[in-house]
Amino acid sequence: MERHANFLVIGSGIAGLSFALRAADKGTVTIITKRAADESSTNYAQGGIATVWSGEDSFESHIEDTHLAGAGICHEDTVELVVRNAPDCIRELIDWGVRFSRGKGGAKDFDLGREGGHTQRRIFHAKDLTGREVEQALLARARENKKIRIYENHAAINLITRQKIESFDPSVADEVIGIYALDQDSGAVHIFTADATILATGGAGKVYLYTSNPDIATGDGIALAWRAGATISDMEFVQFHPTCLFHPHAKSFLISEAVRGEGATLVNREGKRFMVGQHPMAELAPRDIVARAIDTELKRTGADCVYLDITAKGPKFIKDRFPNIYKTCLSFGIDMTKTGLPVVPAAHYLCGGVRTNLWGETDVPRLFAIGECACTGLHGANRLASNSLLEALVFSDRALTRAVEAYKGKSPKKMAVPKWDSGKAQDSDEAVVVTQNWDELRRLMWNYVGIVRSDKRLSRALDRIELLKREIAEYYWNFKLTGDLLELRNLCTVAELIVRCAMQRKESRGLHTTIDYPHADDENWRRDTTLRRRRI
Repeated sequence: MERHANFLVIGSGIAGLSFALRAADKGTVTIITKRAADESSTNYAQGGIATVWSGEDSFESHIEDTHLAGAGICHEDTVELVVRNAPDCIRELIDWGVRFSRGKGGAKDFDLGREGGHTQRRIFHAKDLTGREVEQALLARARENKKIRIYENHAAINLITRQKIESFDPSVADEVIGIYALDQDSGAVHIFTADATILATGGAGKVYLYTSNPDIATGDGIALAWRAGATISDMEFVQFHPTCLFHPHAKSFLISEAVRGEGATLVNREGKRFMVGQHPMAELAPRDIVARAIDTELKRTGADCVYLDITAKGPKFIKDRFPNIYKTCLSFGIDMTKTGLPVVPAAHYLCGGVRTNLWGETDVPRLFAIGECACTGLHGANRLASNSLLEALVFSDRALTRAVEAYKGKSPKKMAVPKWDSGKAQDSDEAVVVTQNWDELRRLMWNYVGIVRSDKRLSRALDRIELLKREIAEYYWNFKLTGDLLELRNLCTVAELIVRCAMQRKESRGLHTTIDYPHADDENWRRDTTLRRRRI
């Protein structure tokens, strides 16, 4: 059965939900999400949302901080757009019921935090659980809205495009019709169509062995868009968060940037600070610089981790400002009021993604990308802390404006969308193949395409990815679909895109560091990398 709506949203984080809430005033909305609706990267975001708010701050300062962090290739028009629209987005979140932490000055006073790369306090937060507060508030409103229908446990398989339906005819003007999605509860494949389709699927941290991301971060939207023929940009810029908790049972637990923003220092196993002299802002330097410094320190000393020490702030402050981090670390036997937290870098955020214009449009008609899966040009070669949730809010609003103007009520030319054909696919009796390929892919990406790279490592990574692609493709066509198989297929695609973009860039800039080209090359490489394939 085909299900149609004016707007089809893939993903239920801040980007997808904020788009849906606004879009419900304009038409019908379908949201599909591959897990429970509240299982999103947004839900795990600790830090906050950056915006100019205090009289001591300015748009110019936020813009400058963003450009400095982005290492020279942020798009000026995008940065200007996002920063200047930030206060209105915060007001809208407050109207939607998001409860940000307050200061001591009454109802209009917010407790603005500071994070790495920011020269002012401008981070709106809800203690150290900002993402959860935002997710719960937006999802509650979405569930109450009769114009919004949410399909949980539905994993996107492929975008449905006009060219694919009409026999791959390259003369046909292409556009996205909708999507095939796997109902993971029943095993059935459903067709969802829409006037406009919005990818809001988040990031791809699970392509690496060590990541701060939840298990859902498998790059689905990027892989979907790539297979549909959209342009992909800047995938080499993978941000490794400097401070992920190092503990055998602490899976993917992030120690927020805000801890350093409140005065924590980084020390080695001998108790000596090592960021002083590395950068004028020391521990508050942009993430790429801090992550590389930690990586260098670990390799120099042979240690397993370094330590983030905020004990000087005192127990009362620590417990009040970081209640979730304190409680979680204590559950692992670590009291952050008394000792430094053991930390290591981990894959955290993808600055590249599906290339869009200032309206969130991809170069495939009727297809939009917003949030972490998109590459808008805001982040350049390195994302400034707490600009990500902000970007999602601004571009979900922009995308809606364009989608309504261009497509709402103007459904694609009627055509018969074929039902999903499973052919002779069988139930798998070799699920171990998926597990083995998943582990191999993530390990080779960590070892060969990590914080520091080389031409030789990238070439080796690509060779192994090509082998994995063939194995995964064979499995995909011979066995019935599962959520795990779809995620593995998407991760392999994303891994290839990261490697191919990294091989293009013959310099070191921001998050991309290579020993073969150790310096930035402004003459030739102060620009984006791009990849495009034939639409299928």
